[in-house]
Amino acid sequence: MVVVVEAAVKRDEPTPHGRIGMSTAYRISDAVPGRTMEFRKRVLHVGAAIGPHPLAHDEVYYVLSGEGIVSSGADTRPLKPGMAAYLYDGATVGIRQVGRTPLTLIVAYPVAQPTR
Repeated sequence: MVVVVEAAVKRDEPTPHGRIGMSTAYRISDAVPGRTMEFRKRVLHVGAAIGPHPLAHDEVYYVLSGEGIVSSGADTRPLKPGMAAYLYDGATVGIRQVGRTPLTLIVAYPVAQPTR
């Protein structure tokens, strides 16, 4: 078992896939040797987005707070707290923060090769 304190893995950085605004990243699973999945928390600051990018695996975005618009191909949908978007391998996906407050997400997906 590995227990990770999110404050120990917190960092402010541009968003992935396009650097569209700033985010706070909590790279929780990076501290876990031998992992087979990624588990991350990301806060998209107001106006930020994770730009469109192709997936090589299934992925889940789960909203903890704030509001966003998720896209998969030509399909776009609003997301609010308590909602999850299950995104499929091969899709081009992205998500953007909308509204007045930051969008806080949990992002989970498998790693291609277990870490050691």
